[in-house]
Amino acid sequence: MNDSHALPGFQARGQIRRVFPSAMMPQARVRVLRYDGVKMETGNRLNITKERTFNGPLPKVIQDAYGLISSMLREFQFLGPDGKFQTVPEYPEFAWFEGLVNAVTHRDYSFRGDYIRVSMFDDRLEIVSPGALPNIVTLDNMRTTRYSRNPRIARTLVEFGWVRELNEGVKRIYTEMQNSLLNDPVYTEPGGAKVELTLENNIVARSVRRSEALEDKVSPETIASLGEYELAAIRLAFTNGRVTAGELAAHIGRNRRTASRVLGKLIEEDGLLEWHGSSPHDPKRFYTIR
Repeated sequence: MNDSHALPGFQARGQIRRVFPSAMMPQARVRVLRYDGVKMETGNRLNITKERTFNGPLPKVIQDAYGLISSMLREFQFLGPDGKFQTVPEYPEFAWFEGLVNAVTHRDYSFRGDYIRVSMFDDRLEIVSPGALPNIVTLDNMRTTRYSRNPRIARTLVEFGWVRELNEGVKRIYTEMQNSLLNDPVYTEPGGAKVELTLENNIVARSVRRSEALEDKVSPETIASLGEYELAAIRLAFTNGRVTAGELAAHIGRNRRTASRVLGKLIEEDGLLEWHGSSPHDPKRFYTIR
């Protein structure tokens, strides 16, 4: 695992032990999906931009899912009261990682035919865990009541530093969201057959700030003249400080050739971007706002 995606609280403890390998229990896996937009589309409007399923020992599943989710989370910039730009994450790391670990630890593994899903939309992140809340735990008391459906899994993940034994995890999710000035997490039990955690990212307010700041660099008239893909490229370059053809392709759901053509137009015809790299064919080249 590289340093850029170091797991919170992770300490190497030798070889990762095998806990419920998916070879024995196919339902013991985690599927991560990234959608373009705020709802799931189907058919020719399918809007999945990233999809991956993680199998294997549960600690390894958590480790790999953490790396992918981390790589897809965005950062937002806004002008703070001190007149300096501040960068804030899309969600506090503890909140979504604790939600993922709780799903793996407490899901009902006797519930076959389904698996844990992490769905990332423009405005929220959803974590769905098969099976209802365990035993005496309810939506009303889950912040104060602890019960482990899978004590052996919980005990193993405690050793990795990922599970809190005194039930402070759920309470801290609320605290971390509040400290980030985001809405409280929402727990539901759809159909009484699964547990769903929803974290909202307040993209509306942040998008307003982002658009206002973007107009300091690119005139409103120029922005209005851009096509859908061109505007997406400019916004990605502004939000992230840079954009690559691969990132744009994933964002707009098109191939790299289309993305490269969009970026080329923004350089040659519109003069809004400039490229950086050792040559025009450098696979690591990226683009920034001029």
